[in-house]
Amino acid sequence: MNIVVCVKQVPDSAAQLTVEGGNISWGEAPLVINPWDEYAVEAALQKAGDLGGNVTVISMGKADETEALKHSLAMGCNEAVLISDPALAGSDNVAAARVLAAAIAKVDDVGLVFFGKQAIDSDTGTLPAQVARVLGWPTLTLVSAIDELSADGIKVERAIEEGRQVVKSRLPAVVSVIKDYGEPRYPSFMGIRKAARATIPVWALGELGIEAPAPVVAWPEVMAPQQREIATELITGGSPAEIAATLADKIMAEKVL
Repeated sequence: MNIVVCVKQVPDSAAQLTVEGGNISWGEAPLVINPWDEYAVEAALQKAGDLGGNVTVISMGKADETEALKHSLAMGCNEAVLISDPALAGSDNVAAARVLAAAIAKVDDVGLVFFGKQAIDSDTGTLPAQVARVLGWPTLTLVSAIDELSADGIKVERAIEEGRQVVKSRLPAVVSVIKDYGEPRYPSFMGIRKAARATIPVWALGELGIEAPAPVVAWPEVMAPQQREIATELITGGSPAEIAATLADKIMAEKVL
């Protein structure tokens, strides 16, 4: 059984988001693998070690956006593929789901697809379920542990607000992993050297046999909210009634009410 991990390249978590000329800018922040996706890579490597099979990591991006893929290779993934096509500029999650599903279908004998919980730049957390829907596979989200896994099915624990939920599913399936699964391994020195020399194939839409899906959501312009001066004043008084009266007067003076 082969395993696919879908990863995203994002700005460093310390990057400062700004708006320049109606467009979002992350400044000179370096691009790195989405931190949540490292847990997905770790889960994929562990399960491939248990059952055998290759781990293929897939990412969508520009032609030079390979840092996330190389990081995954350095962690131990066997193969990496970049999906890049000028026609994908401006794709939303719906379009990305269709493209990723086509790429997954191109990989032989896939039994599991892993995602991180969400991406730190868009924060939707919906892509794993959307990809599963396109593929027609079950989706298991917010997975904190995989209790059983065989060629026939999978049993996982999901972390939900009420506690832990145990779910069983047939395979193939799509799984999104949270950080409770376990700390991701550090790339080894030899892994880093091997990843640096790796030639990563690039799949355009023609190689996937699809046309660019039409996005449902578009952002023609982005505006930064107007900054406001904020001052904090601590109201004191001899009694709660006096403090309340002073507060009421200030609220009326500022025309809040």
